[in-house]
Amino acid sequence: MLTTETLKPPRAKTAQPSTEAYARSLGLKSRAAAVAVRNLSAAKRNAVLKRLRASLLDNQKIILRENALDVEAGRVAGLSEALLDRLLLNEKRIASMADGLKSIIAFPDPLGRELDRKVRKDGLEIARVAAPIGTIFFIFESRPNVTVDGGALCFKSGNAVILRGGKEAARSNAALASLFHKALKAEGVTTDAVQLVNTPAREVVDALLADIRHIDLVIPRGGENLIRAVTEKARVPVIKHYKGVCHVYLDATSDPVQAEEIALNAKVQRPGVCNAMETLLWDKRLKPERMRSLLEKLAAAGVELRGDSVTRKLLPGVKAASESDWDEEYLDLVLAVRSVDGVEGAVEHIRKHGTGHTDAIVAKSAKAQKIFLEGVDSSSVMVNASTRFADGGEYGLGAEVGISTDKLHARGPMGMESLTTYRWVVTGKGHVRK
Repeated sequence: MLTTETLKPPRAKTAQPSTEAYARSLGLKSRAAAVAVRNLSAAKRNAVLKRLRASLLDNQKIILRENALDVEAGRVAGLSEALLDRLLLNEKRIASMADGLKSIIAFPDPLGRELDRKVRKDGLEIARVAAPIGTIFFIFESRPNVTVDGGALCFKSGNAVILRGGKEAARSNAALASLFHKALKAEGVTTDAVQLVNTPAREVVDALLADIRHIDLVIPRGGENLIRAVTEKARVPVIKHYKGVCHVYLDATSDPVQAEEIALNAKVQRPGVCNAMETLLWDKRLKPERMRSLLEKLAAAGVELRGDSVTRKLLPGVKAASESDWDEEYLDLVLAVRSVDGVEGAVEHIRKHGTGHTDAIVAKSAKAQKIFLEGVDSSSVMVNASTRFADGGEYGLGAEVGISTDKLHARGPMGMESLTTYRWVVTGKGHVRK
């Protein structure tokens, strides 16, 4: 068992190396660790994760104590309830982390998979084989569970990882990183395989983003400002999504019960996450009383409604939506609502204001579904299902490192396979090119 003292963030020393030297040290250690990790057997990688899972459950009280200090500091600092929710750990969320680890352990080894093989007429064998990316710099905000989820996914897929969480979760992240190091040590694996940046200094981040010699990939997970800042400064490749302006469109053919349940779930269940609905689109042909009933239920759930002129006529108290509301990721109990001219109008709106994250249609009409699926080019497109399902765990990927709205390398929820690349293995018998 760990003690509270063990899990505290490192205290500042009187003489610390420069931020540049510290960043360079992180990169060098991670590059060396990547060589060691990629050569570990799948059994050894799983053994580390099994120890981590057991340690996570054994040390719940201490983790929750450290997290409570982070949450209280965040409350004093004026963080919104949605951000505090992202920061919060409880027994249920720790159990969810443990379940995520169990899923990761159960997954087949993603390395060494033969993706393709060709044998030429002259007998030369050409194979494409899954391989780790190498060293990953993972930057995230608020959610301390990412320390475990992201670290475990990177490690299982044969990568070394440098984790940099937000200062608001410093104690929680330090506690969880300590558990990871304990598991690595117990299995005789270098703790440099999973490093946690122990300073809030932005200069360290900037130096790592420019470290093309030692870092192979950057994954930022957080708000739009973080991701834009990382993308603008990085010289290392970045997998990103700027924001999740997720839409739910209610077609005139939608089932009334399904429409209400999906809209309420997409907005209210957990509003502070990137797959929550931010804009509700509805077909002008829907009966006014149906939409009025839904708006009343959303308002009763504490949602602030901002609507177009047609929507505002349905319910007193709906605020006028500005043009900027259609592009807003609220991450809170705020919802933009707009009437549209059928599925074509919904597709047009999403093309203009969507961010390529997750968009949903609720419709019985197969024709409307087809138009929506063909017209909306997002990483996840839902038919008669809540946007909240856009998640690695829900897709059967285990824990996820994030959701990519890029189209190169990875798209949508990123699990283990998204953290691998491939290399060509060519086998001959003294072959020479003529």
